[in-house]
Amino acid sequence: MRPTLRQMQYLVAIADTGKFGEAAKVTNVSQPSMSAQIAEMEAQLGAVLIERGRQRAFLTPIGEEVVRRARLILRDAEDLKAVVRADAQDLTGRIRLGVLPTIGAYLLPSVTRHLHLDHPDLRLIVREERTIDLERHLHDGLFDTVISTIEDHADVDHEFLFQEDLWICAAPDDPLAQKVGDISLADLRERTLLTLGYGHRLNLIIQSLAEVSGAYVNSEYEGTSLDAIRQMAEMGVGIAVFPSLYALTEARRDPDLIVRRINDPRASRQISLIWRSTSPLSARLRLLATELRETAGTILHKVDARPKR
Repeated sequence: MRPTLRQMQYLVAIADTGKFGEAAKVTNVSQPSMSAQIAEMEAQLGAVLIERGRQRAFLTPIGEEVVRRARLILRDAEDLKAVVRADAQDLTGRIRLGVLPTIGAYLLPSVTRHLHLDHPDLRLIVREERTIDLERHLHDGLFDTVISTIEDHADVDHEFLFQEDLWICAAPDDPLAQKVGDISLADLRERTLLTLGYGHRLNLIIQSLAEVSGAYVNSEYEGTSLDAIRQMAEMGVGIAVFPSLYALTEARRDPDLIVRRINDPRASRQISLIWRSTSPLSARLRLLATELRETAGTILHKVDARPKR
């Protein structure tokens, strides 16, 4: 007797949620049935995989190794199904897409509307995550593809989508907000920059800009979102640095928001659609990349009305 794919799905769900009840909801099964299946799996393997605490379920050391291998098996099983369903001539079926939170809300609404009209048989399942989590979950098989920065992903194929320049936002009475036109890296010298927390590529880019410009990154505050950083900047805590989609969309939405582009080739990031090099969905994902690239270009062109104040 060997563990079934379903049993492995249950085990992975418990590992991800830490609770039998939550895992049962995720996998659409009753909790007693799940508990029975995990107990049967442990009996088949002759090992205890889960330590059942009063509040949470903890993986044992051997349980962690079994979960690691189960993720790979489940990923390959999904790839096998994808090979059977794959149609390189059209976008059909389910595609699980991971995306950076600094991009998703500004790109995907327009993309999904367009895709649903032109490709009604496509089911796009989207989840936002930090750069570091996108990399891990892509190779674990949680995602079929991700929208991210290519330098953060290994053993992958990709299609370039667009480039985002970086913009700053400062309090209305800040000299940088009063300046007309673009700013240079020299303008940031000895200024305090605000950034997102660990695990975001944007954090590393801003750290690098601080080093070359003589600025400082605020070590006492790391934002959980671009909106949070924006609020801190508008209160005068520091200078926020935003990518184009966010900065220009929000500047059009809020006339009181003042943003200035950093005029330097190092103040930019390249965004790509990325997938595992072994993925059977490669042809379909290249079609998706074409759709994303065209929509992103339209959005960036539409919102690129730089403040004249």
